[in-house]
Amino acid sequence: MGNAIITAILILIVAAAVYGTVRRIRYGSACCGTKTPAEKRIKVKDKNTANYPYRYLLDVDGMHCSNCARRIENALNKTDGRWATADVAGKQVNLLSKHEETESEISEVISREGYTVRSFMAIM
Repeated sequence: MGNAIITAILILIVAAAVYGTVRRIRYGSACCGTKTPAEKRIKVKDKNTANYPYRYLLDVDGMHCSNCARRIENALNKTDGRWATADVAGKQVNLLSKHEETESEISEVISREGYTVRSFMAIM
């Protein structure tokens, strides 16, 4: 009787672990609070870095996983003339731009996605 109860509990734990793993693989990390598959990456057309004279380094608060990074990159890459790459570990975004950007404009784009720009630095 005791072994049956322990076996049933172990089966429930394994089933919950498998369900959670499959869910994370399908829908991304739970930190994003999303229940939809990860959105497709928006790729920039012009990948020649020489065409981007303006460079910015952003510290972004709230970026916890690769889905967060992709969401921020896509928000910035939607606009022609921008090329963003996000680093989750450093919580930073490297932004290349063909035109001069303002901190308020970039902060607004990122805040619409649910993140906060802590610092905005132009790199020469």
